[in-house]
Amino acid sequence: MAESAVSLVIENLVSLLVQKAKLLKGIHDEVESIRGELEFIRSFLKDADARAEKEDMNNVAKTWVKLVREKSYHIEDAIDKYILHFAKKSHERRQYFHFLLKVFHFTINLKPRHVIASNIQGINKKLEDIRKSGERYGFSAIEQGRSNNTRSVTWHDPRVASLFIKEAEVVGIESPRAKLIKWLVEGPSKRKVFSVVGIGGLGKTTLVKKVFDNKKIATHFDCHAWINVSQSYKMESLLRDTIKQLYKARKEFAPYEIDTMKETSLMEELSKYLHELRYLVVFDDLWDVEFWGHIKFAFPENEKGNRIVITSRNEDVAPSTNESPNYCVYKLPPLPFEIALELFYIKVFQCEGGKCPSDFVELSRGIVERCGGLPLAIVVIGGFLSIKDKVVSEWRKLHDSLSSELESNSRLRSIPKILSLSYHDLPYNLKACFLYFGMFPEDHSINCSRLIRLWIAEGFVKERQGTTLEEVAQDYLNQLINRSLVQLTQKDFVGKTRSCRVHDMIREVILSRSEELNFRSVSVQNFSNCKKIARRLSIQNNVNTPLESITSSQTRSILIFGVDEMPNSFFSTFFTNFKLMKVMDCEGAPIDYIPKEVGNLFLLRYLSLRDTKVHILPKSIGKLHNLETLDLKRSLVSELPVEINGLQKLRYLAAYFESHDIEDNIDFRRAIKIQSGIACLQSLQKLFKIEANNNALIEELGSLGQLRKLQICKLNRENGTALCIALEKMSHLQSLKISATVEEEVLELQSMSSPPPCLQTLILSGRIEKLPEWIPKLKSIVRIGLDWSRLKDDPLKVLQALSNLMDLLLYDGYGGEQLHIERGGFQKLKFLGLRNLGGLNMLTIDEDALPLLEILEIGPSPQLKKVPTGIQRLKSLKKLQLYEMPIEFVLSMQPAEGPEFWKVKHIPSVHFWNRIQGEHYKIHKLGDPELLELLQR
Repeated sequence: MAESAVSLVIENLVSLLVQKAKLLKGIHDEVESIRGELEFIRSFLKDADARAEKEDMNNVAKTWVKLVREKSYHIEDAIDKYILHFAKKSHERRQYFHFLLKVFHFTINLKPRHVIASNIQGINKKLEDIRKSGERYGFSAIEQGRSNNTRSVTWHDPRVASLFIKEAEVVGIESPRAKLIKWLVEGPSKRKVFSVVGIGGLGKTTLVKKVFDNKKIATHFDCHAWINVSQSYKMESLLRDTIKQLYKARKEFAPYEIDTMKETSLMEELSKYLHELRYLVVFDDLWDVEFWGHIKFAFPENEKGNRIVITSRNEDVAPSTNESPNYCVYKLPPLPFEIALELFYIKVFQCEGGKCPSDFVELSRGIVERCGGLPLAIVVIGGFLSIKDKVVSEWRKLHDSLSSELESNSRLRSIPKILSLSYHDLPYNLKACFLYFGMFPEDHSINCSRLIRLWIAEGFVKERQGTTLEEVAQDYLNQLINRSLVQLTQKDFVGKTRSCRVHDMIREVILSRSEELNFRSVSVQNFSNCKKIARRLSIQNNVNTPLESITSSQTRSILIFGVDEMPNSFFSTFFTNFKLMKVMDCEGAPIDYIPKEVGNLFLLRYLSLRDTKVHILPKSIGKLHNLETLDLKRSLVSELPVEINGLQKLRYLAAYFESHDIEDNIDFRRAIKIQSGIACLQSLQKLFKIEANNNALIEELGSLGQLRKLQICKLNRENGTALCIALEKMSHLQSLKISATVEEEVLELQSMSSPPPCLQTLILSGRIEKLPEWIPKLKSIVRIGLDWSRLKDDPLKVLQALSNLMDLLLYDGYGGEQLHIERGGFQKLKFLGLRNLGGLNMLTIDEDALPLLEILEIGPSPQLKKVPTGIQRLKSLKKLQLYEMPIEFVLSMQPAEGPEFWKVKHIPSVHFWNRIQGEHYKIHKLGDPELLELLQR
């Protein structure tokens, strides 16, 4: 419906105008009246939503809802134009910082101001008419918070990490999982294709992903790839993704040439790479019946037991068993009722240990029966009920609503209806965030930090006292994950969400409500005029809606995905016509410049040039006084104009460039130069990666009291004390990375007596004569990296006592001969890297040390000839990565005759890395004949 549009105006725009209304006498009362009318209308929209779901709303009422939405946008336009008008006049006097004061003392072109003011006054009368017409249509004033008051309270659930586990993985897939694993690892050496088919929401992807991640599968195949195909795939992009994943699975870097290869060349490259390998490739969510017949030539039949797995809703898409005995189709059945009921109980009654109270047994059985054995429907509805009060009457209402939906639609169509129930129970601030997933392409894995910054820029995130907007937005995301509306695809060692996505069926729910946020997916082909106004545009290659020139000033947001080329005329349109733009995300776009007209976008809050070829920022960027995010990661920008220092609302500033063609060194990621004057950037939360140009710049860092993340490089020894003084003032700092000018430069960091209390990540790159005495005081630290430190004393004696440390890397961090991990040391550590320790000749691990260690990396260490003593006790160890180790060390571990093999035979993954060039490696598994041949040369 239109609730999100109205709510955003009320919370984010009207309140802003209230603050500015003093600039023009007579507007304040009108604004208050507008807000009152909107609040009343919003209560009607709750009733309209309920009717729409029951298809109990006539065309006249639908027209009324559309009118409300359009009027909300009209209000937003009027407010933005009002603010933009004064900003322009302020800029003409070259004193933006005294903008409000000047307006009070000067008469500035009153005619356009009164035109805008008159427009705002007219809105009030129109809203009154809309409200009265809503009453005539019989809408009831349902309070916005009636069912959502408790939802607006932030969740701080200590079990949040466990909620990331997909419930459908736990219940009902044991038998098909075992069957599929057996098919993949046993049987003939011929290439076989297994297709898992069934209706949407049945759990095909869940089942196959669980198999794909199984340890037995990981160790059986040389390489593997998981490819989301979807309906709008592009063959060249799909082939590139397959090649890159296969290389990545072997810890190698794919050749850069593939980025310019055409389809035939890509298929040849893929076939050549797989020629001598045993591979597993999954094609998930396949729709095209001709897909396999075309792509199969890229996957060689080399008699090594290769496997292809396909998931699809359409059995006709699966390669037929009639075509070849090596094709197998598995029809995934719905969950049996009792197993489905068990899944429902686990999701809903978590606090009761999965036991259903007797009062809810009948209702639970009724709800599960109507889910038809579809895990997606069961999990989402269960998530919806798990956060509601356990009141029989409320459950009965849901049961009755479900009944009407399921009985009026086919099974496939019923799934989006069921999911919509969870959508409608969301508070309005979560609705807008949820609907925003529709801006991303199908099957797109979304960077969570990027998503959070976009939400903030769009105005979806409400301020909360004592909490940053980023933390509030993270809580929003956690709630959506908890409700099973968003799937977590990656998290780090400390449990932080890194990437997420929405299931394709849930995405259908979102797209059906695209008008709520007025977004459209468009292409840049065919150069035709887009007549339908969209406030938010998602520009993609693989969509059917053409778009060449857009002239509507109402567009507020543009996100670009996978576009191969973008005409300069098209790109210039953004800056010429979209004066009210607030979000411009050009990540990965084929652009190499930003025109000076970017300075015209005064309201712009978000600008991302990540992964573009842009190398210079125009000075006019200093006019973007509302800019909150400037993302230059992996662009070619090397220096920021001094005008950046005037962007007082900037919260996120990130920039660096990296190359994998050179060996890892202290300048592997090239930093950006920034001028003195950054003390003005009082809103900065994240600042990286900048050069420590001078002492004055370093001292200014101490003024940035809101910093959460700081990465600074090219630090001279003489500037170390100044940096320590600045760091002691950063009470909110959570992540700190410091690099010296060169590897031999000493980092002088001993003078800090009180380190930032919230510090969680610390990376020091450069010589350290002695481990800083303040490091043991880091009670919240979870990650430490010491690169090129070359400490003389064993740092593990101090570091192993840090109770929360989970990630530790020493890269040329220790110059001694022996390291000793004592009994009880590193109780939470999950990753340990002992890299490039040239003098190390002995590593000892005591009993009861490293109980949770999952990954251990060692090497190059030419003096270490024996497998570490005690490694056999590391029962949680999943991966052992060994870099350019001595021949004696490698041979001692081999399964055939290696005397030390018994120490590592329990480790699922043991790999040997040998450098080819730069940071490109050739990787061999334990026992690989090719590795033994290489050692004997």
